[in-house]
Amino acid sequence: MDGKRRVNIDGEEFEVSMDKEGDYWKVEVEGKIFSIKVEGGKEGASSPRKKKSARKTRRSGVVSSSIPGKIISISVKQEDFVSEGDVIMILEAMKMQNEIQAPISGKIIELNCKPGDSIEANSPLLVIEPPPNE
Repeated sequence: MDGKRRVNIDGEEFEVSMDKEGDYWKVEVEGKIFSIKVEGGKEGASSPRKKKSARKTRRSGVVSSSIPGKIISISVKQEDFVSEGDVIMILEAMKMQNEIQAPISGKIIELNCKPGDSIEANSPLLVIEPPPNE
């Protein structure tokens, strides 16, 4: 038998050898051989994986920081247009300067902070409105 797997049977872990034979699996556990049929699929031993959706998910234009910090600089102003990935501000947190990037392309419609402000985690710093065609 060539396929080796670790399985848990009634709370006890075993290393088993497995071979596919038609609709059944020939499984060896501690020298004993069993014939097992797995319902629900031709492949049997592994559960089917969910396919990822090909649809593009819409991301939010609300920009926030996951950690508290201090705004060092803001490189945009209200009504400016930004592209996804543009650095829009620098946040100092835990003695490190972090670049905050635009999560989407669009127009800055709301600016809720200014350089020197101390911010709380997850508070909205600015809002980007995507172009109408997206």
